[in-house]
Amino acid sequence: MNREAVNRKIRVGVLGFGGLGQAAARILTPKKEMLWVATADKGGYIYNQAGLNPDDTIATYGKKGSVGYVEPYGTISGDSIKDLIEIADVDGYFLALPNLPNTFMAEVARSFIQSGWRGVLVDALKRTSAMEQLLSLKEDLQKAGITYMTGCGATPGLLTAAATIAAQSFSEIHSVKITFGVGIANWEAYRATVREDIAHLPGYDVESACKMSDAEVEAFLETTGGILRLENMEHADDIMLELAGICDREQVSVGGLVDTRNPKKPISTNVKITGRTFEGKISTHTFTLGDETSMAANVCGPAFGYLKTAVSLHRRGIHGLLTAVEAMPQFVR
Repeated sequence: MNREAVNRKIRVGVLGFGGLGQAAARILTPKKEMLWVATADKGGYIYNQAGLNPDDTIATYGKKGSVGYVEPYGTISGDSIKDLIEIADVDGYFLALPNLPNTFMAEVARSFIQSGWRGVLVDALKRTSAMEQLLSLKEDLQKAGITYMTGCGATPGLLTAAATIAAQSFSEIHSVKITFGVGIANWEAYRATVREDIAHLPGYDVESACKMSDAEVEAFLETTGGILRLENMEHADDIMLELAGICDREQVSVGGLVDTRNPKKPISTNVKITGRTFEGKISTHTFTLGDETSMAANVCGPAFGYLKTAVSLHRRGIHGLLTAVEAMPQFVR
Protein backbone atom coordinates (compact mmCIF):
# COMPACT_ATOMS: atom_id res chain seq x y z
CA MET A 1 0.00 0.00 0.00
CA ASN A 2 1.59 3.30 -1.07
CA ARG A 3 1.89 6.28 1.28
CA GLU A 4 -0.61 8.38 -0.70
CA ALA A 5 -3.32 5.74 -0.38
CA VAL A 6 -2.73 5.40 3.36
CA ASN A 7 -2.77 9.14 4.05
CA ARG A 8 -5.73 10.17 1.90
CA LYS A 9 -9.21 10.53 3.31
CA ILE A 10 -11.28 7.36 3.45
CA ARG A 11 -13.94 7.71 0.76
CA VAL A 12 -17.27 6.61 2.19
CA GLY A 13 -20.57 5.66 0.60
CA VAL A 14 -23.87 5.44 2.48
CA LEU A 15 -26.50 3.01 1.21
CA GLY A 16 -29.95 4.05 2.32
CA PHE A 17 -30.99 7.64 2.98
CA GLY A 18 -33.71 7.47 5.60
CA GLY A 19 -33.17 8.77 9.12
CA LEU A 20 -29.92 6.91 9.72
CA GLY A 21 -28.56 7.61 6.25
CA GLN A 22 -29.18 11.33 6.62
CA ALA A 23 -27.65 11.36 10.11
CA ALA A 24 -24.65 9.50 8.71
CA ALA A 25 -24.16 12.22 6.10
CA ARG A 26 -24.20 14.94 8.75
CA ILE A 27 -21.81 13.02 11.01
CA LEU A 28 -19.35 12.45 8.17
CA THR A 29 -19.27 16.00 6.82
CA PRO A 30 -16.99 17.58 9.48
CA LYS A 31 -14.65 14.56 9.65
CA LYS A 32 -11.09 15.13 8.49
CA GLU A 33 -10.30 11.45 7.96
CA MET A 34 -13.39 10.48 5.97
CA LEU A 35 -15.14 11.98 2.96
CA TRP A 36 -18.77 11.29 2.08
CA VAL A 37 -18.83 10.78 -1.69
CA ALA A 38 -21.75 8.48 -2.56
CA THR A 39 -25.26 7.48 -1.57
CA ALA A 40 -27.96 5.27 -3.06
CA ASP A 41 -31.65 4.93 -2.24
CA LYS A 42 -34.55 3.10 -3.89
CA GLY A 43 -34.91 5.59 -6.69
CA GLY A 44 -31.38 6.60 -7.58
CA TYR A 45 -27.88 7.48 -6.49
CA ILE A 46 -25.53 10.42 -6.13
CA TYR A 47 -21.76 10.38 -6.51
CA ASN A 48 -19.09 13.07 -6.46
CA GLN A 49 -15.52 12.09 -5.65
CA ALA A 50 -14.87 15.61 -4.29
CA GLY A 51 -17.57 15.16 -1.63
CA LEU A 52 -21.30 15.77 -1.22
CA ASN A 53 -23.32 18.53 0.44
CA PRO A 54 -25.65 17.12 3.12
CA ASP A 55 -28.00 20.12 3.20
CA ASP A 56 -28.70 20.07 -0.55
CA THR A 57 -28.97 16.29 -0.64
CA ILE A 58 -31.31 16.02 2.35
CA ALA A 59 -33.49 18.89 1.09
CA THR A 60 -33.87 17.35 -2.36
CA TYR A 61 -34.55 13.91 -0.91
CA GLY A 62 -37.27 15.41 1.28
CA LYS A 63 -38.94 17.16 -1.66
CA LYS A 64 -38.57 14.57 -4.41
CA GLY A 65 -38.02 11.27 -2.59
CA SER A 66 -34.63 10.32 -4.02
CA VAL A 67 -31.03 11.54 -4.01
CA GLY A 68 -31.07 10.79 -7.74
CA TYR A 69 -32.72 14.19 -8.29
CA VAL A 70 -29.85 16.16 -6.71
CA GLU A 71 -28.20 18.40 -9.32
CA PRO A 72 -25.70 17.97 -10.85
CA TYR A 73 -24.42 14.68 -9.42
CA GLY A 74 -27.60 12.63 -8.96
CA THR A 75 -28.83 9.88 -11.27
CA ILE A 76 -32.25 8.21 -11.32
CA SER A 77 -31.90 4.43 -11.42
CA GLY A 78 -34.03 1.34 -11.08
CA ASP A 79 -31.02 -0.62 -9.76
CA SER A 80 -29.25 2.08 -7.82
CA ILE A 81 -26.90 0.02 -5.64
CA LYS A 82 -25.61 -2.04 -8.56
CA ASP A 83 -25.17 1.05 -10.74
CA LEU A 84 -23.39 2.97 -7.99
CA ILE A 85 -20.97 0.11 -7.28
CA GLU A 86 -19.97 0.08 -10.93
CA ILE A 87 -19.06 3.76 -11.21
CA ALA A 88 -18.03 4.95 -7.73
CA ASP A 89 -14.48 4.93 -6.34
CA VAL A 90 -15.33 4.18 -2.71
CA ASP A 91 -13.20 2.62 0.05
CA GLY A 92 -16.11 1.52 2.19
CA TYR A 93 -19.88 1.61 2.45
CA PHE A 94 -22.06 2.00 5.52
CA LEU A 95 -25.20 -0.05 4.89
CA ALA A 96 -27.82 2.17 6.53
CA LEU A 97 -30.44 -0.17 5.13
CA PRO A 98 -33.52 -1.75 6.71
CA ASN A 99 -33.67 -5.43 7.59
CA LEU A 100 -36.95 -5.55 5.68
CA PRO A 101 -37.27 -8.08 4.25
CA ASN A 102 -35.05 -10.12 6.55
CA THR A 103 -32.98 -11.38 3.61
CA PHE A 104 -32.16 -7.90 2.30
CA MET A 105 -28.74 -7.37 3.90
CA ALA A 106 -27.46 -10.73 2.65
CA GLU A 107 -28.82 -9.95 -0.82
CA VAL A 108 -26.89 -6.67 -0.84
CA ALA A 109 -23.74 -8.50 0.26
CA ARG A 110 -24.17 -10.95 -2.63
CA SER A 111 -24.48 -8.01 -5.03
CA PHE A 112 -21.10 -6.70 -3.90
CA ILE A 113 -19.54 -10.17 -4.17
CA GLN A 114 -20.88 -10.71 -7.69
CA SER A 115 -19.80 -7.24 -8.85
CA GLY A 116 -16.10 -7.95 -8.30
CA TRP A 117 -15.83 -4.90 -6.05
CA ARG A 118 -13.16 -5.03 -3.33
CA GLY A 119 -13.40 -2.90 -0.22
CA VAL A 120 -15.11 -2.50 3.14
CA LEU A 121 -18.75 -2.96 4.17
CA VAL A 122 -20.24 -2.13 7.58
CA ASP A 123 -23.82 -2.67 8.72
CA ALA A 124 -25.97 -1.99 11.76
CA LEU A 125 -28.37 -4.90 11.32
CA LYS A 126 -30.44 -6.14 14.23
CA ARG A 127 -31.84 -9.63 13.82
CA THR A 128 -29.97 -12.83 14.67
CA SER A 129 -31.42 -14.59 11.62
CA ALA A 130 -30.16 -11.81 9.33
CA MET A 131 -26.65 -12.16 10.75
CA GLU A 132 -26.79 -15.95 10.34
CA GLN A 133 -27.39 -15.39 6.63
CA LEU A 134 -24.28 -13.19 6.45
CA LEU A 135 -22.23 -15.77 8.34
CA SER A 136 -23.03 -18.25 5.58
CA LEU A 137 -21.30 -15.83 3.15
CA LYS A 138 -18.10 -15.60 5.18
CA GLU A 139 -15.95 -17.60 2.76
CA ASP A 140 -17.45 -15.90 -0.29
CA LEU A 141 -16.66 -12.48 1.17
CA GLN A 142 -13.11 -13.55 1.92
CA LYS A 143 -12.56 -14.87 -1.61
CA ALA A 144 -14.02 -11.66 -3.03
CA GLY A 145 -11.55 -9.49 -1.14
CA ILE A 146 -14.25 -7.79 0.93
CA THR A 147 -13.82 -6.94 4.60
CA TYR A 148 -17.32 -6.92 6.08
CA MET A 149 -18.03 -5.87 9.68
CA THR A 150 -21.53 -6.71 10.86
CA GLY A 151 -23.61 -5.66 13.86
CA CYS A 152 -21.79 -2.35 14.27
CA GLY A 153 -24.55 0.00 15.46
CA ALA A 154 -25.65 0.60 19.05
CA THR A 155 -27.25 -2.77 19.78
CA PRO A 156 -25.88 -4.88 18.32
CA GLY A 157 -22.61 -2.98 18.28
CA LEU A 158 -21.57 -0.45 20.89
CA LEU A 159 -23.33 -2.21 23.78
CA THR A 160 -22.27 -5.68 22.62
CA ALA A 161 -18.64 -4.59 22.46
CA ALA A 162 -18.94 -3.02 25.92
CA ALA A 163 -20.34 -6.32 27.24
CA THR A 164 -17.40 -8.19 25.72
CA ILE A 165 -14.89 -5.97 27.50
CA ALA A 166 -16.82 -6.02 30.79
CA ALA A 167 -17.01 -9.82 30.67
CA GLN A 168 -13.25 -10.02 31.18
CA SER A 169 -13.72 -9.37 34.92
CA PHE A 170 -15.50 -12.69 35.33
CA SER A 171 -14.63 -16.36 35.18
CA GLU A 172 -18.14 -17.18 33.99
CA ILE A 173 -20.97 -15.07 32.66
CA HIS A 174 -24.48 -15.60 33.97
CA SER A 175 -26.37 -13.03 31.92
CA VAL A 176 -26.10 -10.07 29.59
CA LYS A 177 -29.12 -7.78 29.64
CA ILE A 178 -29.41 -4.89 27.19
CA THR A 179 -32.13 -2.29 27.80
CA PHE A 180 -32.50 0.62 25.43
CA GLY A 181 -34.48 3.82 25.30
CA VAL A 182 -35.04 5.62 22.02
CA GLY A 183 -36.74 8.94 21.50
CA ILE A 184 -37.58 10.35 18.08
CA ALA A 185 -39.65 13.46 17.40
CA ASN A 186 -41.37 12.02 14.33
CA TRP A 187 -41.56 8.33 13.48
CA GLU A 188 -41.65 9.10 9.75
CA ALA A 189 -37.99 10.16 9.94
CA TYR A 190 -37.16 6.55 10.86
CA ARG A 191 -39.86 4.59 9.06
CA ALA A 192 -37.80 1.46 8.43
CA THR A 193 -36.46 1.37 11.99
CA VAL A 194 -39.94 1.71 13.48
CA ARG A 195 -41.27 -1.06 11.23
CA GLU A 196 -38.38 -3.29 12.29
CA ASP A 197 -39.32 -2.67 15.92
CA ILE A 198 -43.00 -3.40 15.28
CA ALA A 199 -41.91 -6.72 13.75
CA HIS A 200 -40.66 -7.75 17.22
CA LEU A 201 -44.04 -7.21 18.88
CA PRO A 202 -46.49 -10.04 19.66
CA GLY A 203 -48.75 -10.72 16.69
CA TYR A 204 -46.31 -9.24 14.17
CA ASP A 205 -43.36 -10.53 12.19
CA VAL A 206 -40.98 -9.16 9.57
CA GLU A 207 -43.33 -9.93 6.70
CA SER A 208 -46.42 -8.33 8.24
CA ALA A 209 -44.50 -5.24 9.43
CA CYS A 210 -42.96 -4.82 6.00
CA LYS A 211 -46.43 -4.78 4.39
CA MET A 212 -47.82 -2.11 6.73
CA SER A 213 -48.63 1.17 5.01
CA ASP A 214 -47.68 4.45 6.63
CA ALA A 215 -51.33 4.98 7.53
CA GLU A 216 -51.47 1.57 9.21
CA VAL A 217 -48.30 2.30 11.19
CA GLU A 218 -49.75 5.66 12.23
CA ALA A 219 -52.99 3.99 13.33
CA PHE A 220 -51.10 1.37 15.30
CA LEU A 221 -49.00 4.01 17.07
CA GLU A 222 -52.21 5.80 18.01
CA THR A 223 -53.27 2.71 19.97
CA THR A 224 -49.99 2.70 21.94
CA GLY A 225 -49.68 6.43 22.54
CA GLY A 226 -46.64 6.41 20.29
CA ILE A 227 -44.74 4.05 22.61
CA LEU A 228 -43.31 0.68 21.55
CA ARG A 229 -42.54 -1.70 24.42
CA LEU A 230 -40.14 -4.38 23.29
CA GLU A 231 -39.12 -7.51 25.19
CA ASN A 232 -36.98 -10.55 24.43
CA MET A 233 -36.17 -9.31 20.95
CA GLU A 234 -34.45 -11.39 18.31
CA HIS A 235 -31.25 -9.38 18.41
CA ALA A 236 -27.90 -10.43 17.01
CA ASP A 237 -26.12 -9.44 20.22
CA ASP A 238 -26.82 -13.05 21.26
CA ILE A 239 -25.03 -14.78 18.40
CA MET A 240 -22.16 -12.26 18.50
CA LEU A 241 -21.49 -12.94 22.19
CA GLU A 242 -21.88 -16.68 21.66
CA LEU A 243 -19.39 -16.69 18.78
CA ALA A 244 -16.97 -14.72 20.94
CA GLY A 245 -17.21 -17.39 23.66
CA ILE A 246 -18.65 -14.97 26.22
CA CYS A 247 -21.86 -16.90 26.95
CA ASP A 248 -24.62 -18.94 25.32
CA ARG A 249 -27.13 -16.95 23.31
CA GLU A 250 -29.91 -17.96 25.71
CA GLN A 251 -28.17 -15.90 28.41
CA VAL A 252 -28.57 -12.68 26.39
CA SER A 253 -31.74 -10.58 26.49
CA VAL A 254 -32.56 -7.37 24.64
CA GLY A 255 -35.51 -5.05 25.06
CA GLY A 256 -36.51 -1.46 25.56
CA LEU A 257 -38.87 1.43 24.97
CA VAL A 258 -39.21 3.51 21.81
CA ASP A 259 -41.07 6.82 21.98
CA THR A 260 -42.01 7.78 18.43
CA ARG A 261 -43.31 11.24 19.36
CA ASN A 262 -40.67 12.76 21.62
CA PRO A 263 -36.91 13.18 21.09
CA LYS A 264 -36.20 12.60 24.79
CA LYS A 265 -35.34 9.02 25.70
CA PRO A 266 -38.14 7.38 27.72
CA ILE A 267 -35.54 5.38 29.69
CA SER A 268 -31.74 5.26 29.79
CA THR A 269 -29.89 2.80 27.59
CA ASN A 270 -27.59 0.35 29.33
CA VAL A 271 -26.06 -3.10 29.31
CA LYS A 272 -25.69 -5.19 32.47
CA ILE A 273 -23.22 -8.07 32.60
CA THR A 274 -23.59 -10.41 35.58
CA GLY A 275 -21.10 -13.12 36.39
CA ARG A 276 -18.89 -14.90 38.91
CA THR A 277 -15.33 -13.74 39.55
CA PHE A 278 -12.39 -16.08 40.08
CA GLU A 279 -12.81 -15.44 43.84
CA GLY A 280 -16.34 -16.85 43.63
CA LYS A 281 -18.15 -13.52 44.01
CA ILE A 282 -21.25 -12.62 42.00
CA SER A 283 -21.25 -9.10 40.59
CA THR A 284 -22.74 -6.94 37.85
CA HIS A 285 -21.08 -4.39 35.59
CA THR A 286 -23.38 -1.72 34.17
CA PHE A 287 -22.50 0.50 31.23
CA THR A 288 -24.99 3.33 30.65
CA LEU A 289 -25.15 5.64 27.66
CA GLY A 290 -25.75 9.34 28.22
CA ASP A 291 -29.40 10.27 27.78
CA GLU A 292 -28.40 13.21 25.58
CA THR A 293 -26.90 10.93 22.91
CA SER A 294 -29.41 10.12 20.19
CA MET A 295 -30.05 6.81 18.48
CA ALA A 296 -28.36 8.22 15.37
CA ALA A 297 -25.25 9.22 17.32
CA ASN A 298 -25.01 5.82 19.01
CA VAL A 299 -25.52 3.92 15.74
CA CYS A 300 -23.64 5.96 13.15
CA GLY A 301 -20.70 6.92 15.36
CA PRO A 302 -19.68 3.32 16.12
CA ALA A 303 -20.42 2.27 12.54
CA PHE A 304 -17.84 4.71 11.17
CA GLY A 305 -15.38 3.76 13.91
CA TYR A 306 -15.69 0.16 12.77
CA LEU A 307 -15.45 1.25 9.14
CA LYS A 308 -12.10 2.90 9.91
CA THR A 309 -10.92 -0.31 11.59
CA ALA A 310 -12.14 -2.38 8.65
CA VAL A 311 -10.24 -0.19 6.17
CA SER A 312 -7.08 -0.76 8.22
CA LEU A 313 -7.67 -4.53 8.19
CA HIS A 314 -8.46 -4.52 4.47
CA ARG A 315 -5.22 -2.71 3.68
CA ARG A 316 -3.39 -5.46 5.58
CA GLY A 317 -5.06 -8.11 3.46
CA ILE A 318 -7.56 -9.28 6.09
CA HIS A 319 -10.83 -10.09 4.37
CA GLY A 320 -14.05 -11.92 5.23
CA LEU A 321 -16.75 -11.35 7.87
CA LEU A 322 -16.13 -9.98 11.36
CA THR A 323 -18.57 -8.90 14.06
CA ALA A 324 -18.35 -5.83 16.26
CA VAL A 325 -16.97 -7.90 19.15
CA GLU A 326 -13.98 -9.18 17.17
CA ALA A 327 -12.21 -5.85 16.68
CA MET A 328 -12.16 -2.47 18.41
CA PRO A 329 -13.54 0.56 16.55
CA GLN A 330 -11.06 3.32 15.85
CA PHE A 331 -12.08 6.92 16.55
CA VAL A 332 -12.67 8.93 13.38
CA ARG A 333 -11.20 12.42 13.66
